[in-house]
Amino acid sequence: MGGQCDELGQVVGLLASFTITPTPPMKPVRIGCSGWMYDDWRGRLYPEHVRKRRWLEVYAEHFDTVEVNSTFYRLARRDAVAGWVEQTPAGFLFAVKASRYLTHVKRLVDIGGGIARFYEPLEPMRDAGRLGPILWQLPENFHRDDQRLEDWLEVLPSGRHTIEFRHPSWFVPEVLEVLRSRGVALTIGDHPQRSFQTYDATADWRFIRFHYGSRGRAGNYSSTEIDTWARRIAQWRRRDEVFAYFNNDWRGFAPANAKLLLTRLGGG
Repeated sequence: MGGQCDELGQVVGLLASFTITPTPPMKPVRIGCSGWMYDDWRGRLYPEHVRKRRWLEVYAEHFDTVEVNSTFYRLARRDAVAGWVEQTPAGFLFAVKASRYLTHVKRLVDIGGGIARFYEPLEPMRDAGRLGPILWQLPENFHRDDQRLEDWLEVLPSGRHTIEFRHPSWFVPEVLEVLRSRGVALTIGDHPQRSFQTYDATADWRFIRFHYGSRGRAGNYSSTEIDTWARRIAQWRRRDEVFAYFNNDWRGFAPANAKLLLTRLGGG
């Protein structure tokens, strides 16, 4: 009997020596669309009877983030930005696309003043804590230029920034390491014509743009593609926060694809 007690005590002591490591919580994943003002979403995402001025409000019933694309073409109006904040619930985040004047006309040269003008009307968004990442999309003919990249990084305001390269010359370890040193996320721009795109993480968060599906019809993402991306994002979110936006807005593909991806990730 005494031997059995000794053995039992040894087992209990051995079990007590093990430290149970809790599973770390998954990082947030935000999924939405690139914009919300698309006429062919009427009858798909938006009920027929809902007026356009309420479309963002309805959009926010389905998604907790949106990528604002209109700022790429023209500066936002401060009153419009304030209205966007009022139409969406607390916790809703806006990713905002930087002006093409800065990326396509100035091509990242001498843009300090332009950045200030771009940010000024976004103040209601910033003040409300609703401003997410700023997206900087470079044109396809913008080749690698290390000095311009460094100069751009020096003038970036505080906050999250992500850059989308559309020329293959940028996808080299040296460029990725520079982004990593500044915590700027490499945009993952998914498009079948850009096979040079990599999935490298250069920050503790990721930014994905779904431009055009490879297997669905006319740029739609097939359920198989969505499943693949869901598995990929599920792995990434163990360590990184993820922002993902569908840019295939025609024929209502974007909101349908975004909803399916949310469902696959357990958020739909």
